[in-house]
This record gives sequence, C-alpha cells and structure tokens, in this order.
Amino acid sequence: MTGLDALLDLAELPAAQIPEPTRDIARLSLMDWLLCGRAGVDEPVSSILRNMADSEGGTPQSALFGGGRAPARMAALVNGATSHALDYDDTHFAHVGHLSVGIYPAALAVAETENHDADAVCNAFAVGGEAAIRVGLALGRAHYERGFHQTATAGAFGATIAAGRLMGLSRDQMRAAIGLCATRATGLRCQFGTMGKPYNAGVAAAAGVECAHLAKAGMTAPDDGLFGGNGYLATHSDAPGDIDAVQGVWLLDDMKYKFHACCHGTHAMIEALTGHDINGIAALRLRTNPRWLTVCDLKTPRTGLEVKFSYAWLAGMTLRGDSTGSDKAYTDALARDPALAEFARCVEVTGDSTLTDMQAKGEIQMQDGSIHVFAHDLAAPIPVNEVMHSLRSKARALLGQSGDTICDKFSTLNTAKAVDLAALMEQRT
Repeated sequence: MTGLDALLDLAELPAAQIPEPTRDIARLSLMDWLLCGRAGVDEPVSSILRNMADSEGGTPQSALFGGGRAPARMAALVNGATSHALDYDDTHFAHVGHLSVGIYPAALAVAETENHDADAVCNAFAVGGEAAIRVGLALGRAHYERGFHQTATAGAFGATIAAGRLMGLSRDQMRAAIGLCATRATGLRCQFGTMGKPYNAGVAAAAGVECAHLAKAGMTAPDDGLFGGNGYLATHSDAPGDIDAVQGVWLLDDMKYKFHACCHGTHAMIEALTGHDINGIAALRLRTNPRWLTVCDLKTPRTGLEVKFSYAWLAGMTLRGDSTGSDKAYTDALARDPALAEFARCVEVTGDSTLTDMQAKGEIQMQDGSIHVFAHDLAAPIPVNEVMHSLRSKARALLGQSGDTICDKFSTLNTAKAVDLAALMEQRT
C-alpha cells in the first residue's frame, strides 16, 4: 500500500471505526479552538482579514469569528488566522505544529454549507488531523528545519481531507484534492513573531476548502502529488521520514493543549520554573531540544508577540510571578521591561539533542553559590477530565462568562448542528 492509499483509506474511514479516545481529543480540540478564536477576534490580523472579507463580498455561506458571514473559503482563511492570532491553540509535537487552527476552520466552513452536525465535524477533524500528522512525519524534521511551518504545509493536507470528507468526495476526487493541495500548501517559519504566523494557519484552511471544492467540480491533478515523483515530499524535504511504522495507531491522541499564551516550545521550561523565585538568582542555564533554538530563543524581543518566543523573557516572567496564561500580558511595553532585560543577561540557553521537543532541563545558580536543578516533560499523560478542567479555567481567563457558555455547550455536542457552533463563533464578549 502506498502512502497516498493509506491516507485515502483514512479519509474514507467509517465514523464507528474512529476510537472513542480519539473522538474525545477531537471534541477537546474543538472547544479549545472555539475559545482561541473567540479570544482572538480583536487582534489586528483578525480585523484586517475580516475587513478584506467584507470588502470582497460574495455569497455569505459560513460564519466568521466576531460576526458576519463570507464564502466558505474566505471564512476558513479568516477563522484560521483569528484562532491562531494569540498562539494559544493546541500543538502536536510529532506533527510539529498546530492542528486545530488549520483544520477546524475548513471543516466548519464546509459543514455549514453541507448542513452537517457537530459530530460529523469532529470526525472530519479526527481524520484530517491524523492525516496531517502522518504527512508531517513523512516530511520529516528536515522539512521543519529548512524553514517550513508545518501548521500550514502538512496542515493544508489535513484541511483538504477534512473538507473533502464533509463534501462527500469519492476516492478519485479525494486523490485529486490531495494532488491539488500539493501545489497550494505553503507557509514559512520566518513569519514567526509577526501577523504572518497566524495568517499561515488561515492559508492552510482556505487551501483545504478550495482544493476540495475544485476536485468535486472535476479539476484534475497528478495521480500522486504528495508522495510521487516531483511531488510535495520530493520537493519540500531533503530527508523524508518513514511513516510505515506508525500505521495502525492513532497519533492524534497525543495532542497537547496550551495553558500558557506563548510558543509551546517554552512551556516545559515554564512548568519547570513555576514555584521558583527570581530573587537571588545569579545565572539560569536552560537546556532544550536544538529545534527550539531557531524558534523561541529571541534574545531581545521588540514586541509583545516576540516575547512569546523568548526563553529569557518568559523565564523572568515566570520567576517573578507574572501571568503567562493571559494573552493580555504580552504587550509591547513588556518587551521594554528593564527588569526583564536585566534578568535576560543571566539566562543561557543551549541545545541538547538528548532531550525531546517536550522536555526542558537546567539549573539555577544562586548568588550564594547553591545550585537548584529543574526539569519538566510535557509528554506526561493528563487524564481527559483534568484537561477539560484546565480548559474551562482557560476559558474563564480568556472570555469570562462567555467561556463557561462555550464549555457548557459541549455536554450536548452530539446533538448540535454546525450552525449552532457557528452561532458561538459570531458572538462577541
């Protein structure tokens, strides 16, 4: 069986064969995505894209975060960027990216036009998310290290499969949609710290809707634009990974959720440093996977957005007791905080290839010469009910009472329609 055939089988998988733990993850990710999208409505990138949608007009098919409607493809673009604007959404470390912000906007935009229920939306996400992870693994670490943003690249294939499943594409049509996506999937890591990063997520979602629509309309594409000759893998990775070893397992179950409003690569450090005191520290030496050195080791952030990608600044914030869980903490003034700038000079960050993407280790040297060792591993499993509790706390922090309303809706998720979810998107706090 080829890699593409395995993805096509996944796209056709009956809902009853999606394991219940995986469906639980899909539901948690839907709730998290809605929270992040609602909270990101007033971000500049969100306003810019909503204004563009308004100026272009078109058939009002699908809801926008913050109100209004737009054609499904435009809605996916706006909602993908809006939900990633705070960089507070879920992460999958095997995929090396954010799944919900690229896939759910495409799935829900299409589900509204096709009159699906929320259960179908979650199933489409589960299948599309699993596909995106496998494409990310196939692209391998070389793809990410070359500078590609897999939220946008591998994520676009997941968005295409999710949208195509909800449109009822045949196997041949889904093959064509994936082939078309191979010429549309794009996104670069150089956008990190700017509005271009959330835009990448919107681009992936919009590409998914577009490619599924075009394939359904009869547009042709290569037999295998993803794995075949001169296809996406061959042109976008120097060292493609082997995904045969992961067939038969659901990787989506390893999804991780953010409870700090900054780059997920910094979260292990934050958890490890929580409870320590900044007073009396002479030096802090952090070891992290080398991958993160080009992502979240900005030495002198200039904006609130860039602070989210600065180990040194975030270490200082954590140690002095600042809130890292509120998006409102990351202001441009924070980047000019003299106390944090002074502390950053004490922070040394080095790469350690023995650590995974989810681990952080290090030591704090005190002015009296004593040494305190710290470590944390985000891979430690957290029960679903604990994740739900943490997400509800996150919801209140982001949206107040409206956050509780979104969480409460999930007790009746199986009977909700896509339009009911869209109504939650259109509300404003």
